[in-house]
Amino acid sequence: MTAFGSQEMSAPLKRVLMRRPGASLRAADPAKWHYGPTFDGERAVAQYSAFAEMVEKSGAEIIWLEDDGDGLADAMFTHDPSLMSDHGAILLRMGKPLRVAETALHEKAYAERQIPILGRITGEGTVEGGDCIWLDAKTLVIGRGVRTNQEGIDQITRILAPHGVSVLAYDLPLWQGEEACLHLMSVMSPLADNLALVFAPLLPAAFYQLLKKRGIQLIEAPADEFHASNGLSLNVLPTKPYDVIMVEGFPATRAAMEAAGCTVQTFEADALCIACEGGPTCLTRPVLRQAA
Repeated sequence: MTAFGSQEMSAPLKRVLMRRPGASLRAADPAKWHYGPTFDGERAVAQYSAFAEMVEKSGAEIIWLEDDGDGLADAMFTHDPSLMSDHGAILLRMGKPLRVAETALHEKAYAERQIPILGRITGEGTVEGGDCIWLDAKTLVIGRGVRTNQEGIDQITRILAPHGVSVLAYDLPLWQGEEACLHLMSVMSPLADNLALVFAPLLPAAFYQLLKKRGIQLIEAPADEFHASNGLSLNVLPTKPYDVIMVEGFPATRAAMEAAGCTVQTFEADALCIACEGGPTCLTRPVLRQAA
């Protein structure tokens, strides 16, 4: 099996980088990390275990990062510090200062497995993985907002250009402010090549028009569940096309995806995802997505 490569969002997940939360999450100060009132470190760790079991049962190999008490509570959200391409990993620079040290964890994991580093975001540039969506193998869409800036987008454009990849950038709304996290993937979750779950009111208008022009079927996330979950009802992980994992407790969103042909698994996540502002997609960094 190929060791790495992913320039798509929903092909079968074969290999994924994840971090098992432990001491750092249990000891996290909710005020410091902007965690919500339902945060409970012990319950969050237990809920994560149930999620990880679902990922393993999908057939994906998990590359584990362990929480050895380094204090990086958000490091379980492995989607953000790096981005995988078919030519190697891109090491990103986090827009949230508390998370900057996480990139080194990814660099070490890739080095240990001889996965090449294609490039890295440096200087004043910031890019977080949650702002990056592969529209197709030759088109990366990036949301420009609180966590990802123009300098970072310019750097990633230069890194990918020699490989025939175009980068399109769209401005994100501020929504709930600088401390809260609105990524591009907060308002769109690809479920298959031709299907996505979206919250249209917060989508950049030009990006919405591009999706429609591409003929991608858009499932509108129910607004009441989107707001009740701080957007996490929309944070859905495809383990293969039309096969997805989502946070429990949002039946209308689940029904909308099932009506479009999806098989949906859920897990309890009030203390983990809802409280810590990151869903199933955020908890995974796909290293290899590959059609069977």
